[in-house]
Amino acid sequence: MYNFALIGAAGYVAPKHMKAIKDTGNNLVAALDTHDSVGVLDRYFPNCEFFSEVERFDRHLERLRRANIGVDYVSICSPNYLHDAHCRLALRIGASAICEKPLVLNPWNIDQLEEIERESPGKVNVVLQLRLHPELIKIKESLSGGRHDVSINYITPRGSWYFSSWKGDIAKSGGLITNIGIHLLDLVIWLFGSVGGFGLTKTSEEKIAGSISLENASVSFSLSTIKSELPAEKKSFRSITIDGEEVQLDNVFTDLHTEVYRQALSGNGFSMADSRPALELAYNIREESNHVYTPNFYSGNGRYRQ
Repeated sequence: MYNFALIGAAGYVAPKHMKAIKDTGNNLVAALDTHDSVGVLDRYFPNCEFFSEVERFDRHLERLRRANIGVDYVSICSPNYLHDAHCRLALRIGASAICEKPLVLNPWNIDQLEEIERESPGKVNVVLQLRLHPELIKIKESLSGGRHDVSINYITPRGSWYFSSWKGDIAKSGGLITNIGIHLLDLVIWLFGSVGGFGLTKTSEEKIAGSISLENASVSFSLSTIKSELPAEKKSFRSITIDGEEVQLDNVFTDLHTEVYRQALSGNGFSMADSRPALELAYNIREESNHVYTPNFYSGNGRYRQ
């Protein structure tokens, strides 16, 4: 049995991590969140210690380490811009991390994390759960050679709360393409190979659309939070069409976190290197969308800012 700590216990995704820790037969010994609406802990780990200040949480983990109890894994569900700092915390106490998407907002931050990981006994595992879905694995295995025509239509409405929260702050979330779109970017790169370039046809706070040129596919995409764009009687709409054949993704976005945990605990978790291509693409799209509102093709070979 492994001991876990959890950073970000009050959010939407945290219960999936609690369930995964429980389902894999492990124990959650400490949790942190600046908000104290964390009664869900009682459903899974009623004896878990809870902290609302990172300093006290950090002190508690250090006390456990020195008592030879220790924390083996830190699950990270905090706001996006804090992920790399919380991964560093995990590695510093000798633990491994299981980190929600996106691992970082700026790709160069991975370089520092990889250096720290090499100096540490722990490992950073990234949640890329769509790669573990049986239906998507079958699609990947069935793809023939040559180029494919791919279209993605992803509509997931959000209320005004979304844009008033940290998720609506591009400096904290990375914007729509990073906060919501990162899994889709990772999925198409995993399926169709490396990025050649991209073009944007629509960029706003609520919607982003364009095209991506991949090694083995031409991808058009539309990512929207606008409720009026939904098909009738749909609460969300997630679809990918490959060479004219549509795959509904609504049933694909099931709870795969337990399988993510099983893979990580067996040493087969997704690495920082696995997550890098999608993070680089999201960053480039975000930077380009800051000043492009008409179709424009980007080479994909730009250097990152410091």
